[in-house]
Amino acid sequence: MPRIDAHQHIWQYDPARDTWITEDMAAIRRDFLPPDLQPILEKNGFTGCVLVQAKEDNDFLLEIAAAHDFVKGVVGWVEFQDEQVGEQLAYLKQYKKLKGFRYILQSAQDRALMLQPAFKRGIAQLRDYSYTFDILIFPDQLGYTKEFVSAFPDQPFVIDHLAKPTIKDGKWEEWAKQIKAFAGHENVSCKISGMVTEADWRNWKKADFRPYLDAVVETFGPKRIMFGSDWPVCLVAGAYEEVLGIVEDYFSGFSPDEQALFFGGNATRFYQL
Repeated sequence: MPRIDAHQHIWQYDPARDTWITEDMAAIRRDFLPPDLQPILEKNGFTGCVLVQAKEDNDFLLEIAAAHDFVKGVVGWVEFQDEQVGEQLAYLKQYKKLKGFRYILQSAQDRALMLQPAFKRGIAQLRDYSYTFDILIFPDQLGYTKEFVSAFPDQPFVIDHLAKPTIKDGKWEEWAKQIKAFAGHENVSCKISGMVTEADWRNWKKADFRPYLDAVVETFGPKRIMFGSDWPVCLVAGAYEEVLGIVEDYFSGFSPDEQALFFGGNATRFYQL
């Protein structure tokens, strides 16, 4: 079974544009390109990865994917509220490595943007082209997200980064209650990714993540979870091997088949890699 890192980014750093990369994130204030990524994947036994949009950069990511076999899929971006989104999706279908889309819902002023008719009209067209949708949110949007995914029971969704619980403060109970509401939504998966950046960057330890991992595994089961490093964003809080070590340790007691699903099988199926 292939070993896939389901969440990575590639970018050419632009300080004027990339204002989200603040001064305390100096470790990632530079370019991150395929020659930086491929050796890391190979060293850690991964056969491929999924590149995820960090901005409106479809052309850039698709060019990289076309030139590098280790990039197995791309999650791009479109403006779902655009009345012409269907035409954009039809045009983009020519790119075989484009597997789905993401929208930066976590930053939306309207916290329930996903429930707006124009947005839902765009999302409704994804199934016509067998595209997935990555849900990038903060915990305050989990209630809206449950209503959102309920409206599209046949659309494959994946929640990125466990919906970014505030691991640093250790208050996981309310988040867990909300995340467990997705147990019955078979069309929704979860990426176990982005955890270290929500923890205490300098002082986290593996035990900090266990309540969050327990809740996600209990909710989604072994067939609806997938590993993502969130490289290079993760570098602000730990090396790639440290991020990987958290989940390798946690899943070490799972069966070989369950581990294979988490470290590649589920991503391969979800994104049709």
